Amino acid sequence: MSEPGLGTLTDVRDVRLGIATDERSATGVSVVLFPKGARGAVEARGGAPGTYHTDGLGFQGAMGMVGALFFSGGSLYGLDSARGIRRFILDMGGGARLWGARPPLVGISGAVIFDLPRDRELTVDYEPLAYSACLAASAKPVPSGCVGAGRGARVGKLLGRERSMPGGQGSAAVRLPRGFTVGALGIVNAVGNVVDPSTGKVVAGTRSPSGRGWATREEVLARWTARLGPAAERGTVLVAVATDAPATRWDLHRMARAANDAVARTVIPAHMASDGDIAFAVSTNPSVPTGRGRDREAYPGARADLLALATEEAVVAAVTRAVAGPEGGPPKARAHRNHHNPSALAPRAQKTNPWP
Repeated sequence: MSEPGLGTLTDVRDVRLGIATDERSATGVSVVLFPKGARGAVEARGGAPGTYHTDGLGFQGAMGMVGALFFSGGSLYGLDSARGIRRFILDMGGGARLWGARPPLVGISGAVIFDLPRDRELTVDYEPLAYSACLAASAKPVPSGCVGAGRGARVGKLLGRERSMPGGQGSAAVRLPRGFTVGALGIVNAVGNVVDPSTGKVVAGTRSPSGRGWATREEVLARWTARLGPAAERGTVLVAVATDAPATRWDLHRMARAANDAVARTVIPAHMASDGDIAFAVSTNPSVPTGRGRDREAYPGARADLLALATEEAVVAAVTRAVAGPEGGPPKARAHRNHHNPSALAPRAQKTNPWP
């Protein structure tokens, strides 16, 4: 496998990503589109997830098909993003007619982070914001830093928001043999610190009250023990992993678990009761491995193990890139136009290539 971090999620075939950022409210939406459809799985480990239609991707789901994934700020308000994405796909002529229903159905799943403002009312409408993100979707490299759903993210909130640092959005890719790719997208809004697993050193996190370096274990425990910890702080790491390699749903569930394992290696502490940590895994390859010829596994589960290994590498790199920015410096905000009424934006969508 090649060195992770050299590519992004959009290196995976048939994956498009678009972002829209509302700079005034410091929030945004990141949308991953699968124009040819995809098979998906999900695993939630945080104790307080905010999600949209994740049950259909679970083990109990009958089909596990998905046309789009979204990550959004705004906590539960951000779930309105699904409406904008659905309208965009229908405007493009997408969707599937199932079970005799005339209106096309669109498979959308997603999750949100908590970035609500404390000093004013929320003024963002996430439906048109998500529509704008869909309009911007492309196979271009994914931007890192304070953009899209990661615009209002923070990390290192163990001593409260005043000692935290900017979080953000990051992406990376790992290339597999035979031309396949595993790519990851992460939105990092963690209570804990982001560390480099190879060295154990903090990359971004809680700053010490003394103003010198990172907060120590003793400083964190002292405040929490005194019941002065960040009880109102909420943290979430959202991860989407995609591959163009053929994968069964069992393989994808193993990938989702590996993605959450990678988060636990990179964010300390992770998967807390107040977290909304969740990982999605998707394959854009509709073929099902046959277990014959070149698809034959060296042992049962070998394919899942390879995909899981690549997943962990890609997620670690994506989470680290989210807090380091594209050039290794602090995350930088990038303005993206968003607006207004999805109905007014429909003609722009219809001028682009039709949805397959």
